[in-house]
Amino acid sequence: MTTRVCVPWPHPVLKTTAADVPAITDEVRATWRDMVDTMEAMPGYGLAAVQIGIPLRLAVVDCSEARGQAVLMANPEVLHASVQPREHEEASPNLPGVSAVVSRPRAVTVRFLNAEGTVEERDFVGLWATSAQHQIDHLAGKMYFDRLSPLKRKMLLAKADKLRRRG
Repeated sequence: MTTRVCVPWPHPVLKTTAADVPAITDEVRATWRDMVDTMEAMPGYGLAAVQIGIPLRLAVVDCSEARGQAVLMANPEVLHASVQPREHEEASPNLPGVSAVVSRPRAVTVRFLNAEGTVEERDFVGLWATSAQHQIDHLAGKMYFDRLSPLKRKMLLAKADKLRRRG
């Protein structure tokens, strides 16, 4: 088991659009394994490669109750999103100690390259959809708090800064 350290906000890699993955290689598969190990150690429902300082469009999501059902995605993109919203409390290991309720589409269809290098389209609903969208945002250089109003975002970042200064 290899866990990676999550880079702290405001690391530049968290604010930059990640590069596409041209092919699924052994190196990509090893990165996915480390990402799953890191996600499980947090514990969390997903992780994007940028969160561990790797500027590639790689993400893992596992919202199963039993765990061990991680979906490995390269170059994920949302093709369709439901009109019906779902609110969920979101957080990030890159900005520990704070969270916020974010509204996102309740269901999405995502296209990505899977571990075999095949293009796959998969429907995600509920928590799975929330996590997939959260990771795709990371790969676009966005954090969950970028979806908040300017005032709520400012308050959340001030609270995080206060917690960080306390140590």
